[in-house]
Amino acid sequence: MKIAIISKAMVPDASLIDPETTVTMDRELTASTGMDALAHSIEAYVSNASFHLTDLNALDAIRIISRCLPSAVDEPGNMEYREGMMLASLEAGLAFSNASLGLVHAMAHSLGGKLDMAHGEANALLLEHVIEFNYPGATERYHEIARAMGLRGSGPAELIDYIREFRSGIGIDMTLEDLGVGEDDIPELAEASMKDPCIVTNPVRPSIEDVEAIFRRAL
Repeated sequence: MKIAIISKAMVPDASLIDPETTVTMDRELTASTGMDALAHSIEAYVSNASFHLTDLNALDAIRIISRCLPSAVDEPGNMEYREGMMLASLEAGLAFSNASLGLVHAMAHSLGGKLDMAHGEANALLLEHVIEFNYPGATERYHEIARAMGLRGSGPAELIDYIREFRSGIGIDMTLEDLGVGEDDIPELAEASMKDPCIVTNPVRPSIEDVEAIFRRAL
């Protein structure tokens, strides 16, 4: 299982946010962790526990990631893009630490626990499918996310297509099946996802059948 360990004893008195520590990350790790930060931002913004301060951080992180992540992947030594991604990751962390997450992370945690899959890749491959499921329950919030990405924000198809092309453009162009997930895994994965605490703040409460269907669309 993959679980979160939460304690005040783990909270630092101070933290140094230094983008120079990220320049040795390879292309794949940069893409994966960047998509994780994007998922943090999107899920925090549509969370049913979001509020004004988390919204400010989440939307700003989405704007920065949309602009900086492809270039950070292509130009790993460029400090402008590394600094942008470090700031976006920090803002995304501030957002989700206070608003929590949603179904993308609940499902990604089950994949990471069972298959030892890279967390950011799991989030990236699930994100568009969860947005499609959630969209009716948070339509205006997804419109704002689309606008933060520079889109018109007029409907789900534009946002979903953008995210699919965005992740593919940075090398996350596989499917869950490519990474070893099979149809037989889905019932166990869905059951674990339904027990994950992140599901509580998802804008739409899914059934286990809904979660199974989302996993199948991502195969």
